[in-house]
Amino acid sequence: MDKVEIIGALKEIISPYTEEHAVLENINDNTDFIADLKINSANLVDIVLDIEEKFGITIDNDAMGKMLTVSATIEIINERLAGDVGQ
Repeated sequence: MDKVEIIGALKEIISPYTEEHAVLENINDNTDFIADLKINSANLVDIVLDIEEKFGITIDNDAMGKMLTVSATIEIINERLAGDVGQ
């Protein structure tokens, strides 16, 4: 799955949890979920659960703690997708 596809999926997942829809439409690698999208920590957990369901992956607590920006989230999704190949 390429970066554009992942960002598109992230926009769908994040949309119900943010009121910053103008920022969401223009998210990039540096977009911070808390500072830019004003997502609280409880909703961030919900987003991670939605990401797990959407991509069919499991995200442990260490990885979850790193998922504060779009680039970090994409990196973790790609790592998990690569790790799940052939299992």
